[in-house]
Amino acid sequence: MKYNILIVEDDADIIELLTLYLDSSDFHVFSASNGEEALQIAASENISVALVDIMMPKINGYEFIKTVRQNTSFPIIIVSAKTMDVDEVLGLNLGADAYIKKPFNPLVVVAQVKAVLRRTYELDSPQTDESPLLVVGELEFDPEKFLLRKRGKILPLTPAELKIMAKLMKTPERVYTKAQLYECINGDLYETDDNTMMVHISNIRSKIEDNPEKPNYIKTVRGLGYKIEYKKI
Repeated sequence: MKYNILIVEDDADIIELLTLYLDSSDFHVFSASNGEEALQIAASENISVALVDIMMPKINGYEFIKTVRQNTSFPIIIVSAKTMDVDEVLGLNLGADAYIKKPFNPLVVVAQVKAVLRRTYELDSPQTDESPLLVVGELEFDPEKFLLRKRGKILPLTPAELKIMAKLMKTPERVYTKAQLYECINGDLYETDDNTMMVHISNIRSKIEDNPEKPNYIKTVRGLGYKIEYKKI
């Protein structure tokens, strides 16, 4: 299967550089120089992963992500010169799966794309009899359809959030370190920024918990990591 990568970037030199490296890895590349054009491509093509800059004309990267997430769930990697933590947190909150800061090594970008593809479509592939539903309390993860339900309602988790939940729900009450949870998202690529995983966990709690301030599912184990459990209130 040849995956379709969408580059959303207003710098022609960066588009050319990323296209060169992605082409050499046998990806089919689409590119857009602004968010408006990118939305048209996302609506008409079967995009596997999008690499998105934040600062763009017409529609910026944040607005692109927000709009795309209303209808689709393909992984989104932000590639931006904005290096403040608040920018990264906002992007992840809107539904991005990873954040790469400029200047970047194109080999790292390609490795990140491959890792996201591997994890996303490996989990998304049919597994039927070998993958029964994972149930914790009122949460039900369906590996075959790659979705999470609560009380029968599908929850709007991003691909990265679904991977984290799948990992946690396979072994309830087991504590996972941040590194282990990063691995389920990005393969061997481990980000050292603890803030990114904290944002992912916060976003998940806001979607699965009745009261995110007093979580009943995902618990923080101080100094170690996170676990999932359920105690009926």
